[in-house]
Amino acid sequence: MTMRPAAILAVLALAVVAQEPEEPRIKLEKVVAGLTFTEGPVWSKDGVLYFSEIPSNRIMQLVPGKGLSVFRENSNGANGNALDSQGRLYTCEGHSRRVTRTDRKGKIEVLAERFEGKRLNSPNDVVVRKDGNVYFTDPAFGTSDDKRELDFYGVFRITPKGVLEVLAKPQGRPNGIALSPNGRILYVSNSDERNIRSYELDHNGVPSNERVLVSGIEGVPDGMRTDENGNIYLAARKIFIYSPEGKPVDQIGLAETPSNCTFGDADMQSLYVTARGAVYRIRLEVKGSVQ
Repeated sequence: MTMRPAAILAVLALAVVAQEPEEPRIKLEKVVAGLTFTEGPVWSKDGVLYFSEIPSNRIMQLVPGKGLSVFRENSNGANGNALDSQGRLYTCEGHSRRVTRTDRKGKIEVLAERFEGKRLNSPNDVVVRKDGNVYFTDPAFGTSDDKRELDFYGVFRITPKGVLEVLAKPQGRPNGIALSPNGRILYVSNSDERNIRSYELDHNGVPSNERVLVSGIEGVPDGMRTDENGNIYLAARKIFIYSPEGKPVDQIGLAETPSNCTFGDADMQSLYVTARGAVYRIRLEVKGSVQ
């Protein structure tokens, strides 16, 4: 697996690292293979990578150096995942049309499944702010679109007190979701509109100043993460990297179309990418955001 020298150099430039083109300090490796469709990667402080394997209806766990195992069977179509500061796992369950939280003992709690008495469409991706605010997207793809009860696609917030609120009702289907390093900006990708919107969040987690940050994205915009400098890493046709202002920085091509990504490893300088039936790890010279 190789990358274009120009792409390698641009990624290294994120950390302002002086390096000769002939000796790039970046490594791309396939760490999981042989699956069908992977999604929702999230890194635990315990040194575990969790991700969903949608067709087999499982949440997997990868411990680098120790191997792959099943974390949860019968995941109800688990898609996006996130962890809070207590190590609890938040999961968007597409089949059961709900968002759940799994504590460290394995107990599963339902956080959201209905809005104003109607079932959610098909929660897709989720992120948790340090103060306990939970944000998730609720599009509807495939057969889920035929079964939906809500007359809109939504971006939702679950407050620290457990109240479900709708934040946005875009025309297209919202997909990936991420926070800036300081937790003050919420990013949402839209698969139909081929863009990324940003929202400013106040100290309570309430959004304002919605705007299109990036438009004209190649492929279907999916999952996102940010690094410590606020750059956005978006899974679409490739991994596209944008500055906090929405300017293109670089792109990383893979052999398979990426679906999502997350930073991990002890130094938080590895970008783990779910891509169809595989999971890749890309070593970078920049740390991921802790949000």
